[in-house]
Amino acid sequence: MSQIKLVNIVGARPQFIKASAISRAIKTGFSDRLEEIIIHTGQHYDKEMSDIFFDELEIHKPHYNLGVGSSTHGRQTSMMITGIEEILLKEKPDCVLLYGDTNSTLAGAIAAAKMHFPVIHVEAGLRSFNKMMPEELNRIVSDHSSTLLFAPTNAAFKNLMREGFRPENSPPYTIDNPKIYLTGDIMYDNALFYAGLAEKKKASFLESLEVKRNEFVLVTIHREINTDDTSRLEVLIKTLITLARENSVTLVMPLHPRTVNSLKNKLTTLYKDLNNSSLIKIIPPVSYLEMILLEKTSRMIITDSGGVQKESHFFRKPCLVLRAETEWVELVKNGTVELVDADPVKIRDGFMRFINDGSGLEYPAFYGDGKTAEFILGEIIMMFE
Repeated sequence: MSQIKLVNIVGARPQFIKASAISRAIKTGFSDRLEEIIIHTGQHYDKEMSDIFFDELEIHKPHYNLGVGSSTHGRQTSMMITGIEEILLKEKPDCVLLYGDTNSTLAGAIAAAKMHFPVIHVEAGLRSFNKMMPEELNRIVSDHSSTLLFAPTNAAFKNLMREGFRPENSPPYTIDNPKIYLTGDIMYDNALFYAGLAEKKKASFLESLEVKRNEFVLVTIHREINTDDTSRLEVLIKTLITLARENSVTLVMPLHPRTVNSLKNKLTTLYKDLNNSSLIKIIPPVSYLEMILLEKTSRMIITDSGGVQKESHFFRKPCLVLRAETEWVELVKNGTVELVDADPVKIRDGFMRFINDGSGLEYPAFYGDGKTAEFILGEIIMMFE
């Protein structure tokens, strides 16, 4: 049997981590049937993505790097489409694998679909129902350009059905006759793998922060809606400082550069208060393994990150979300995630509820069994048999 050539398209550090689950599964169980080619669009320049990043996380380095970098949505996406198209013409893959909802995902979907290479979308069907978010447009276009769509949750699967995708479709599958699957979440595969790796490689990290397991709250703020809107950021930081003081709870805050810049330049006094608080530990951005360890050993998580919300569930931690909506609606319905936006009353109420009653929460297996990558690769192989 000849090998199936699969092109993986990624554009940012989180997508490399998602793709690593596929790479590991190919290496351990599918290397005789699948050949993997990795294209990095270079959508985000990330100084953390050095050789150490790839070695530490045991991730395959990309075969191609387009080096596109930051730009306007239109210019960035068009440069990626051009670069991807040239590589697809050269490599002539059997299929193209995409992740999530970035401009790299969109560019890969458009380039591959227009060249008639089957598109496979991992994390299909996620919807925030807010088309002002560029990610929402990227998700919708990518899904409707795909041949195989792997929905990580039941809610995502139902979203696809509402948009006209039919679960009863029979092979052969094409862009006009796509197949949708409820698979579980590929990041759950990674959470299990990397939690073990973090305990081995980063055991001293918590000691360096002088925090104890299950006795601190992890806080991350990085989305533009929170960092660039000074009034929102001021409300968030003031509320967190007050809650830490009133409850004598340590907050660990790996601060995104965008957040630091806004605080330094626009909220100077508040930034000083933050740094002067004995209960708040401001630290630079952390590696993925360090982040996994912080999530796993925290008491509670406060974030505006979609990925961190999900990981809070993987590690059975209650989570406050500093946004008005989320793609992970099942977590909100379950009561382990609460949308508090930038409302100080909601933040306080959620904080007190989780700090006092968080131990009694339930964490159902919404995201599969940790073997999603193997399932995806099995279905890809079946498509070509």
